[in-house]
Amino acid sequence: MDKAEETRAINEVVDRLAKQFPGVPTENVAEVVQQVQPTFDHAPIRDFVPLFVERDAKQRLKQTVGDR
Repeated sequence: MDKAEETRAINEVVDRLAKQFPGVPTENVAEVVQQVQPTFDHAPIRDFVPLFVERDAKQRLKQTVGDR
């Protein structure tokens, strides 16, 4: 996965999470994703980074607003 594909996939993560947490403004969802993403900056296999970012961001959002 190249950088452009990863960026596109991360944007899709924001879109999916914004739909799962409709009470949270999309800007806040994007902020959580941006906070989580650097955790995986040194991951050697980039193909799974969006998946891991989504998982961790979803956990943070659940903690913030409750399970939906």
